Amino acid sequence: MRIVVITERKTETDLAAFFPAPGNEWVVVRSVAEAGVCAAADLYMDLDFVNEPGRVDALRGLLPGVVFINAVVPTLEEIGYPFVRINGWPGFLERKIHEVVVSKEAAVLLGGIYERLGREYRLVPDTPGMISGRILATIINEAYYTWEEEVSTREEIDIAMKLGTNYPLGPFEWGGRIGLEKVAGLLTVLSRKNGRYTPSNSLLEAVRVLKYD
Repeated sequence: MRIVVITERKTETDLAAFFPAPGNEWVVVRSVAEAGVCAAADLYMDLDFVNEPGRVDALRGLLPGVVFINAVVPTLEEIGYPFVRINGWPGFLERKIHEVVVSKEAAVLLGGIYERLGREYRLVPDTPGMISGRILATIINEAYYTWEEEVSTREEIDIAMKLGTNYPLGPFEWGGRIGLEKVAGLLTVLSRKNGRYTPSNSLLEAVRVLKYD
């Protein structure tokens, strides 16, 4: 299977680790325009997706090919085209089972594609954060609430989560790996419908510090 991947940060070696089935040909390009001039691919994958009109319109030009997008927050309903949403946050593509949001048009192709990629998938609702992203963002947010109330230190909270729940990383470590701006962005969107997702002040302050540091 020939796969064209749009990304500024990943390499063919990374992608072979994320999707381990043998026999796939990975072609890494830096822009959607480059992907459009590549020879026909079985699959296009935009790991740097942003929900902006120019990028969305350019990706639309790759249809009716199968187009995967790393779209943790924006939904297919908002985007308006039959792409395939995946969670490409750091640490998620390495998982054996991916959460996938797919249109009816592309759903019939998904089983064969994932078999050839060497991963499994589960269909999830077309909501911001999907399932695991939403849960993890909430855990990170609660850790910041706990820290700002001086219940414990960041290091102790990370250790407690790793030892108590067998998480590979603690919530502060996860936040640093994913990017606090991404976590806060998801929480902000979720909080518009449910106040329990409201980002903590300490999390928002950490985002501001990182932004202007």
